[in-house]
Amino acid sequence: MSDDDLPLSGQRRTIKDAVASPHLASVDLAGLRAYRERLRAEEERISYWRRLVHARMDLLEAGALGDSPIDVDALGRVLGDTGSGHARAALHRVRAADPLPDLPDLAEVWVTPVDEAGVAEARERLGAAEATLTSYRRALHDRIDEATAELIVRYRAEPTLALQILV
Repeated sequence: MSDDDLPLSGQRRTIKDAVASPHLASVDLAGLRAYRERLRAEEERISYWRRLVHARMDLLEAGALGDSPIDVDALGRVLGDTGSGHARAALHRVRAADPLPDLPDLAEVWVTPVDEAGVAEARERLGAAEATLTSYRRALHDRIDEATAELIVRYRAEPTLALQILV
């Protein structure tokens, strides 16, 4: 499902929209649940990297606006505000004991610019990385929605299947 097919801009499918997926029909219930969980974990990993890229972009922007280094109070404002009036929530499900996800392709955007040209170049690379991550995340959401819809269709057809996760 593309963004153009969504009922309202930015709105994801709802339970009422659930339809069976032809290519997930042959997957058994346990496999379908595992597949959906893997997709959800991958989406969480990509969302984590998107937040890091956005924070880096915010730091570059804040640093570019002044001649002095960013102080602790400014750092809190930069990392806490999303620009839309919503505060960034703490990282969900990411704990210090967990290994951090690695996306080696992002290493090239993690440079410290030394001049205005370097800042502009870093912003451009970060913007491209953010666009790639956003596109990938959108595709993951589509697949998660499809797997969820397939589960809903199966649960509607045979409600006792939903009880299997309780045992």
